[in-house]
Amino acid sequence: MLILILGVLLWAAAHMFKRLMPERRAQMGDKGRGAVALALVASVILMVVGYKMAAEIFVWAPPYFLRHLNNLMVLVAIYMMSPAPKKGVILNGLRHPMLLGFALWAVAHLMVNGDLASIILFGGLLVWALTEIALINRAEGAWAGREKGSLGKDAMFFVASVVLYGVIGYIHTVVGPSPFPM
Repeated sequence: MLILILGVLLWAAAHMFKRLMPERRAQMGDKGRGAVALALVASVILMVVGYKMAAEIFVWAPPYFLRHLNNLMVLVAIYMMSPAPKKGVILNGLRHPMLLGFALWAVAHLMVNGDLASIILFGGLLVWALTEIALINRAEGAWAGREKGSLGKDAMFFVASVVLYGVIGYIHTVVGPSPFPM
């Protein structure tokens, strides 16, 4: 579990580096981007390896029907992480659609995974996303909003989200458990 925890902590630290240590990040200049990117790649590797190596310690048994709700929530999360909030109308009023989508994705996964490794992984990523929102809000102050796009863009990104959801679901089935209820 230590490798998994280190991966989640490195993910959070790499993302929050700019907010928590702005002077140090500014001193690094463009080289800082590469360092953060390397830290993020390393964090993903640590999370995947740590998750796969973790002992199965079951904390709770999620009811089967939550898989349907999970799938709907993941589809919405993918849509939230698309350009739709910036180019469309429906989610235009959200200040942090990508982070909120990421948080929704984490909650969806917490609902259907009752083992300790999943709680550490998805719970840790949920805490990171919510903390990141708070740090950005504190650093940037009041939000003025953005110009509204069109419903056509919303529709286009929704269709793209459904296609991406299918691709992700297929890959998920190949490398892990199938997210689609039988």
